[in-house]
Amino acid sequence: MKKRFLTYLPLLIVLLFSNITQAAWYEVTGTATIVASANKARIHALEDALYQAMKYAGADIGSLSGLMPFLEEDREEYQFTNHEVRYVRVVEKVISGNKMRVTVRADIYPSATGCQVGQYKKTFLVGNIDLAHPRQAVMGQVYKIGDDFSHVVNRQLDAESVSFLSVGTTDYKIDKNQPEMLKMIAEDNNAQYIIGGTITDLSATIVQKTLSDDIINRQFALEMQVYDGKTGHEIYNKSYREIANWPFPKTSQVDTRSARFWESSYGEMLLRVSRKIMLDLEAELSCKITLPQVIAKHNKRLVTIDLGRIHGVRVGDKLHLWHTGSFIDQYGLPRNKVSQSAITLTVTRTYDQESEASIDQPELAQSIQIGDVMHKEMP
Repeated sequence: MKKRFLTYLPLLIVLLFSNITQAAWYEVTGTATIVASANKARIHALEDALYQAMKYAGADIGSLSGLMPFLEEDREEYQFTNHEVRYVRVVEKVISGNKMRVTVRADIYPSATGCQVGQYKKTFLVGNIDLAHPRQAVMGQVYKIGDDFSHVVNRQLDAESVSFLSVGTTDYKIDKNQPEMLKMIAEDNNAQYIIGGTITDLSATIVQKTLSDDIINRQFALEMQVYDGKTGHEIYNKSYREIANWPFPKTSQVDTRSARFWESSYGEMLLRVSRKIMLDLEAELSCKITLPQVIAKHNKRLVTIDLGRIHGVRVGDKLHLWHTGSFIDQYGLPRNKVSQSAITLTVTRTYDQESEASIDQPELAQSIQIGDVMHKEMP
């Protein structure tokens, strides 16, 4: 076997290629802070290592959440079937201070046929995250922690996600009871989905010490929702709860935008939660079809669509058009309908957030309307 050594950020990744199976072995080190227990830190470090290896290998990072229940058992070897990660071996496990470092060797077979392969990126708008109980933010004066965490989620989706693209954050209130308002917010920001959330627990537990500083462990519980920008309806929700050491004095004022905060054990935990959110969204939504929409008609041969270069649109892409419309049902409720057409289009020019496409059947161009959608034809 031939060995090739690569440096990936602070991690050492070793790839061993087999000429017969084209398998790849990745040796990666993951780290986590020990708070509740060493076993919990071991699981977090394993997750960190596998995430880095799968992302580097080009595997479906959204499938990582499916492995986590199996990693809860403390073993030296893990073997999986029907997954891109086939085998994991724990090479080394080291505890240094309050840090757990786990080195694993993983056998990964990236799939080229996953449903997310070839899909255009889906756009997210991240809403401000509210505090359910502002009085719990008194310690540290962290009243802005929800707003700052929404910016972290925004950066996580932009920098680390494979299937998504964040269009930024919004100060508008994300209210599930106002779907029409959510539709307007999504349309104004060209977002397919909107993320909202509420921090429900920031309480702290203080262990008093006689001869040393008190130990403060602080909760972080989040209720997160995702809304469809086309309908304004909630399509996904998930709860998160973590605990981490709060290393700041009880009476100090903490700047939740500072590097000191985000490099602390509590900030590290929040970064881990933001990554879990991204991975859960990958698992839940990456396979949903991204539908470019007609936003302008120029003549009988050319239209403009609302996805561009940053979403993965390329010159030469073939698109199949579907007509959209609405009707009132027997109960007087408005309904949307989508009907397949015989029209195909070819992308001829791309911009950052828009593209132009030529109509392959110009004799049918008259039937195309603003708001019609299309899907990418897979080769």
